Amino acid sequence: MKKVAFITLGCKVNQYETNAMIQKFIEKKYEIVKHTEKADIYIVNTCTVTNMSDRKSRQMLRRVKEQNQESIIVACGCYAQVAKEELEKIDEIDIVLGNNEKTEIVKHIEEYINKNIKKVEIEDVMKEKEYKEFGNITYTEKTRAVIKIQDGCDRFCSYCIIPYARGRVRSRKPKSIISEIKKISEKEIKEVVITGIHIASYGKDFKEQYELIDLLEEINKIEGIERIRLGSIEPLLITENFIERLKKLDKICHQFHLSLQSGCDETLKRMNRRYTTQEFRKITQLLKATYKDVNLTTDIIVGFPGETEEEFNTTYQFLKEIKFYKMHIFKYSQRKGTKAAIMPNQVLGEIKEQRIQKLIELSNQNEKEYNSLYIGKKVDVLFEEEKEGIYKGHTANYIQIYYKTNEKLENIIKTVTCKKAFNEYIEAE
Repeated sequence: MKKVAFITLGCKVNQYETNAMIQKFIEKKYEIVKHTEKADIYIVNTCTVTNMSDRKSRQMLRRVKEQNQESIIVACGCYAQVAKEELEKIDEIDIVLGNNEKTEIVKHIEEYINKNIKKVEIEDVMKEKEYKEFGNITYTEKTRAVIKIQDGCDRFCSYCIIPYARGRVRSRKPKSIISEIKKISEKEIKEVVITGIHIASYGKDFKEQYELIDLLEEINKIEGIERIRLGSIEPLLITENFIERLKKLDKICHQFHLSLQSGCDETLKRMNRRYTTQEFRKITQLLKATYKDVNLTTDIIVGFPGETEEEFNTTYQFLKEIKFYKMHIFKYSQRKGTKAAIMPNQVLGEIKEQRIQKLIELSNQNEKEYNSLYIGKKVDVLFEEEKEGIYKGHTANYIQIYYKTNEKLENIIKTVTCKKAFNEYIEAE
């Protein structure tokens, strides 16, 4: 029995696909081991969202080979999809597979084993018109399961390589999604996270009208599932009609990750984002009016080409106004193959660093202030894991809770009282 180890870089979609690939190997009687253990095959599910992601992918592939000279090394996923020629030249890599090839990964590896010739299989994802299913998936998670509902993106933001790595929007059939979530509920997993490359576009490629909200209404009916959490969403998904239907779903978590990227209209235009700060403001106001305990998080890029000090200050003031619970802040890095990479007025690294530190301080301040509002309040927490007598879990609106106890609480929802607030978590009793 051959041993297989996985290393996953990047987003929740990659996490989902790694889990799906693991099931493919289990079906074929392979043994799955941790990547820190000795294995016959090492599979690195790569990421390409930034230049740093590319570098990490290359470094991980080389490191794995250095430590496992006799093992088969496989590069698959987004970086493999867009950097085929580059990876072909790296001797340490035996097999290079794109995103579509993940569904047949066992077949590709066994073909390599039989022929012992470097294998490179990458389809043009831009030509793909239908969602590729992985087949039956058995979950190994205990408290939360990531569910992929679509692939691809049609937005083509000027800084983003992902449409070229993932292709156009392809939506997964509702029947397949509902079937998978029902199996998850039978395993007593209480929370599902709805993810994809651009989930706001879900259903746009179907012949009959069927949108994300239609799917969420069906998921909400599934017995055993207690929480439905949405992954990153396009802000313009949030309309009054969408919210009117969403607020009737009692299992929806009141935490929304709205990908803003910049709080300055001029910068947003250069990014090819399709909303204004005024539209974004109205969306956050609608959510705050609907859910009193709403938790809003976002992504911000600092130092985008042409971002002046005035534009950054406009962004900073907008972020102070919206008061996101948490901001994931990224320094812009030139991504070959995107429009932004060849834009004039690239921002100096030291200026980006100054700006990112300013936003990190604001994010930390917002998080602690929001957490402080819960001191003395009771919250329902889904506990996930225990370490040295302290359980860690999350509320439905995704506040991290630490709770010291002798009870066995893994995969249990329990009401606790918030005691002390920190930047990233609350201590409860």
